[in-house]
Amino acid sequence: MFFKRKSVYDMIVAGLGNPGQMYENTRHNVGFRVLDILAEQHNCKIIKQKNKALFGEATLKDNRVLLLKPQTFMNLSGEAITLFAKYYNIPPEKILIIFDDISLPTGKLRIRLSGSDGGHNGLKSVQLYLGQNYPRIKIGVGEKPHPDYDLSKWVLSKFSESDEKILKPSIKLAAEAAEKMVTHGYDEAIKLIANQ
Repeated sequence: MFFKRKSVYDMIVAGLGNPGQMYENTRHNVGFRVLDILAEQHNCKIIKQKNKALFGEATLKDNRVLLLKPQTFMNLSGEAITLFAKYYNIPPEKILIIFDDISLPTGKLRIRLSGSDGGHNGLKSVQLYLGQNYPRIKIGVGEKPHPDYDLSKWVLSKFSESDEKILKPSIKLAAEAAEKMVTHGYDEAIKLIANQ
């Protein structure tokens, strides 16, 4: 799947979400929000467009990183990520995916090195191309109000004012965890969120 040449980048950090103003600040777009914080902290603008994504380049300590926002809509996120991975010869274990998780309470973070898609359509697309062995940061966005509530309506809804207050520090912490994952590895990122 990947070329043999050495990549000019050490890692891809991809936030999942949907493009367009109507989706800003929805549950499905927390991955984009984390990338915005990372970009701001490292004087990077995620405005270049190529391969079905917006991207920017940042240096985290000595690591050259692509910050990536797929523009394919959530259900096809894997297409854009794979195009970059192939072009720059970046293996799945060096592709960090940040996304929303309805099975976690709002603002709760989880970090994993591999696993199933958990029913998340964005991850289904990613795993179609990359398999299951890539690192990920899950951001809790809360479960549906009741079992019969339409899932797509829920993940495309915006947070209440009270939930937004809980979420904001968690998004900032997720950005710190992403940076820690790039610069110091999985164990240090886990320690960072341990007391959350």
